[in-house]
Amino acid sequence: MINSVPFFRPSIGAREIEAVTASLRSGWLTTGPTAKAFEAEFCLKIGGATAAAGLHAIAVNSATAALHLGLEALGIGPGDEVIVPTLTFTATAEVVRYLGAKPVLVDIDPDTLCIDPNAVEAAITDATKAIMPVHFAGRPCDMTRLRTIADRHGLYILDDAAHALPAFHAGHHIGTAFADATAFSFYANKTMTTGEGGMLVTRDPKIAERARIMRLHGIDRDVFNRFTDNKASYLYDVVAPGFKYNLTDLAAAMGRVQLDRLEEFLHKREAVKARYFERLAHLPLILPPEAARGDVHSWHLFVIQLAPAAKVTRDELARALQTRNIGISLHYRPLHRMTYWAAFTHARFPAADAYFDRCLTLPLFMDMSEAEVDYVVAALTETLS
Repeated sequence: MINSVPFFRPSIGAREIEAVTASLRSGWLTTGPTAKAFEAEFCLKIGGATAAAGLHAIAVNSATAALHLGLEALGIGPGDEVIVPTLTFTATAEVVRYLGAKPVLVDIDPDTLCIDPNAVEAAITDATKAIMPVHFAGRPCDMTRLRTIADRHGLYILDDAAHALPAFHAGHHIGTAFADATAFSFYANKTMTTGEGGMLVTRDPKIAERARIMRLHGIDRDVFNRFTDNKASYLYDVVAPGFKYNLTDLAAAMGRVQLDRLEEFLHKREAVKARYFERLAHLPLILPPEAARGDVHSWHLFVIQLAPAAKVTRDELARALQTRNIGISLHYRPLHRMTYWAAFTHARFPAADAYFDRCLTLPLFMDMSEAEVDYVVAALTETLS
């Protein structure tokens, strides 16, 4: 009998355990051949045999690191402005500050919960250098329109795809088109995981080269080649004050197995989403926006909103679920409501504010059983009926 449901439970099987064990036995623990293989396989997975050509993937220890490296490689620095949606995790904006630039917060489209292209265009100034769209909850942004805006104003796009694996827009996998560079996350609760980890993907060889150098202390040669190249491998130069962002082979070993299971994971997430949609249709809720026609949603998060007819508040609903041992979360308190980020804007964000006051994130994970979904639905029905 179900009497509790966690917010998330990872899907880790024997193959992942065997892969990590093999990496331990290999004697190569940090960035090495497994990480390089992971990068190549990631390009092939999101690009296919044709689109993978010319695609570069740089494995790092977090999506935050990938975002930081991407902005740094684009030349963002003091005096520059980068447009960021207020509805995102703090990492999206904080990497802008790492480089001394200013994040310019903009509102979301209430129908998609993604960055509002109209708000983006209205926020562009002479100091604007880049746009950072966030594929919120796994729903792709309107990258076609954002690319048009960026090209019209001579701007870069670095998209935050921490939620968007695998996701597609206009027939292209997120990360293979529209953006100058894309950051993915492999954090524990993401659609695939390496425990901690991320990937920066780009078609621009200059961005890729700079990111690889800065990934490990600004050293001018690949970390793996530094120990395997027989051409004076001990001689290297430091060309910039880089970072310590490399991904270990241990993490990459798990990632390679999880990557191979990506379609399985998406299918399972879609099944949970479909059951939620079917069972919650009668309640005073606004269900998550689905992908635009022709796009593919990764369903990283299942975010509901209370409809105007609901007779309880969001916080009352949250407490009711928690008393039934159901894990819930909030994605996200908008940045303009956070002490640090509030100092960066005097704008109003009506769509993000209205969303946050009535939103709640329900459990959704790969191995969530029908009984677990039904337990969550029963608790919602009891509270909202």
